[in-house]
Amino acid sequence: MAGIEVLVVGSGGREHALALGLSKSDSVSKVHCSPGNAGTSMVAENHQVSDSDIEGIVDLAIQLSVSLVVVGPEAPLVHGLSDRLRANSIPSFGPHSEGALLEGSKIHAKMLMQSLGVPTGSFHRVENLDEIEGSLDSFEPPWVIKRDVLAGGKGVTVTTSREDAREALKYGIEEDGFVLIEEHLSGEEASILVIMDESGYVMLPPSQDHKRVGNNDTGPNTGGMGAYSPAPIVTPSVLARAREEIIEPMHHYLRNSSTPYRGCLYVGLMIDSQGSPSVVEFNVRLGDPEAQVTIPLIKSDLGELLLSAAEGRVSETQVEFKKLHASTVVLASEGYPGAVVTGREIYGWNTEIDEGLVRGFVHLAGASMDERGKLTSNGGRVLSATGLAPSLNESLEASYQIIGGITLDGSHYREDIGFRALSG
Repeated sequence: MAGIEVLVVGSGGREHALALGLSKSDSVSKVHCSPGNAGTSMVAENHQVSDSDIEGIVDLAIQLSVSLVVVGPEAPLVHGLSDRLRANSIPSFGPHSEGALLEGSKIHAKMLMQSLGVPTGSFHRVENLDEIEGSLDSFEPPWVIKRDVLAGGKGVTVTTSREDAREALKYGIEEDGFVLIEEHLSGEEASILVIMDESGYVMLPPSQDHKRVGNNDTGPNTGGMGAYSPAPIVTPSVLARAREEIIEPMHHYLRNSSTPYRGCLYVGLMIDSQGSPSVVEFNVRLGDPEAQVTIPLIKSDLGELLLSAAEGRVSETQVEFKKLHASTVVLASEGYPGAVVTGREIYGWNTEIDEGLVRGFVHLAGASMDERGKLTSNGGRVLSATGLAPSLNESLEASYQIIGGITLDGSHYREDIGFRALSG
């Protein structure tokens, strides 16, 4: 059956998950990735154009005559990739640069939530060094300090140390001219990925990420050490409140913007002990590793869903989800999330589990294939082992069975992904 050609922009585990899902879509005849990784090369054609090269990506999309571009990372969106694609009549799954400010500017997102009455923590903008002590006095520890830039997940400081908070405020002011201090929200975090355009929206199954590097949420924050979906903390009542109090007002605002929002709105939630959801942050793309556990749960044609959103007709698409659970466990290089050791060979990465409703497979990220067919590490988060099963326990067993059979010298992974759901 004839289908469309799609270009996926990015090189991580999220992009491998997208390429895998699109390669199985009846509506898609071919998948391209730029720059892609070793995993995407197995289901798509990789092109060596960096995802930061906006004009290069646009030229590639024109040259390939693709019908859809799916943008994985946030930086190209903030820098106007979707604007340039749409100017060339190429549908893009990912918001224009104005919409991408929801992730690109924390102060913009906070002020918008405040104006719409969307529940979130209080905040204060600090511009002068002599405001630092008063700002710290006005918030209870732990203090949350956020730079108003894309910092690759490194722009947030959460600390109970007044000295560390003071230094983070000082650094942000000196680097950027101002910095945010926010109320610390307590509770349990979860995420809802919302496929959205001016016609409507689709909420993907809620997920929960594990940010800390070590078991029991210890150690420094990372890009994400694992995830699972659906997350039981997002009960039907929590989901209904999130829809009514957060997603509906945001959709109403974004659909009526001068250029409607078309793409994924990532809603990062904090759910308190009373089941009240508040927004910790918005992102403007699929999460990583959340994409690895939500995309496999989509039963409908992924290509048609993403194209419909890129063309502003998502309300016409009926989306079904598998009645399964998904989990993924990230294998990280030695040293991650600090200075990492790369260039080491990875063994046992191509194992799969296929036992009826129980499946297990690998999403590759920071890994490259040499001319001899040997897979080596070239990043911090190297791969994730993903399980799909009728229960969370079974999906986690599949994930850990696969990751336990992979060898990469010096690597590490968390052994307690899903512990909150399993102990609840």
